[in-house]
Amino acid sequence: MDDARAWQAVLSREKAFDGRFVTGVLTTGIYCRPSCSARHPRRENVRFFAGPSAAEAEGLRPCLRCRPNEVARDEEAISRALALLSDPEEAPGLSELAATVGYSPAHFQRVFKRAVGLSPTQYLRSRRMELASDALSAGASVTEAIYEAGYSTPSRFYEASEGRMGMTPSAWRNGGRGVTIRWTVVPTTLGQMLVAATEKGVCRLSFAEGRQELAGRFPNAELVDGGEDFAKLVEQVVSAVEQPGESRAIPLDVQGTAFQEAVWQELQRIPAGETRTYAQIAAAIGKPGAVRAAGTANGANNVAVLIPCHRVIRTDGSVGGYAYGEEIKRELLRRESERGGR
Repeated sequence: MDDARAWQAVLSREKAFDGRFVTGVLTTGIYCRPSCSARHPRRENVRFFAGPSAAEAEGLRPCLRCRPNEVARDEEAISRALALLSDPEEAPGLSELAATVGYSPAHFQRVFKRAVGLSPTQYLRSRRMELASDALSAGASVTEAIYEAGYSTPSRFYEASEGRMGMTPSAWRNGGRGVTIRWTVVPTTLGQMLVAATEKGVCRLSFAEGRQELAGRFPNAELVDGGEDFAKLVEQVVSAVEQPGESRAIPLDVQGTAFQEAVWQELQRIPAGETRTYAQIAAAIGKPGAVRAAGTANGANNVAVLIPCHRVIRTDGSVGGYAYGEEIKRELLRRESERGGR
């Protein structure tokens, strides 16, 4: 890797480059990971090294904040932990998991969450839900799916899904069967916008779509026009689109695989007015090699703007694609940039 690209990775704090090189700061005598959160040094004071041993051979010492000499150890520990958590029925608790990979529980919790984007408990819960989803999609009954996913009783499954899945498992499998979805199409400065919501929250926000497209996604749901409470929700959604920024107060009813949900959570962490690349998103959730999959998860987002997939651009700086056209994406980014500068 040339120095120009390495410096760009440092300025962007790209976690995908952690372990590929370290940044030596000659004036302070320390070396850091590319993603170190410390204030950036002057370029003329920086030298890049292939790894910790090369930096230490030049008399530099590891940064106490980002601990660059622990990258390889952390990666190995995360890899072992993910393997141990792959089977929910046999998965160990946090204390046992941390001891197995050689960390204290509190420290490993931080290491795991930094790499994966979820705590071990959250990851395991998401993994169980993913397995249940796969079983339902394969045609298993709800009861079969619950036990295949490692839940000891059906009540455990419903407790875990409460607040996460707006639709019941059977509705999830059967295109919204038994679920009432209120919907409307409203005019905005970006064009006609479809807003649809269950009693849990917004399940679809899109542009240039209507009842036909919504029915295609939820063929067995009861689609109902408007309603007083729904109208108040729509007002919030329209405001979030016309003046894009922070929209976390708006309830959502969305669901995906563990990987998709990790990507969506990371999207919601991007501050308004800023952008990230697909590579940065993949690295942030601990999957630096899954850039293409991160792009696919980004595109699987059902609630445009509310989960801000428009804030992801290509590594070369170009805007990249968007389900509703680059013009809308550029306009959303322009509005956020202007609001952020006020």
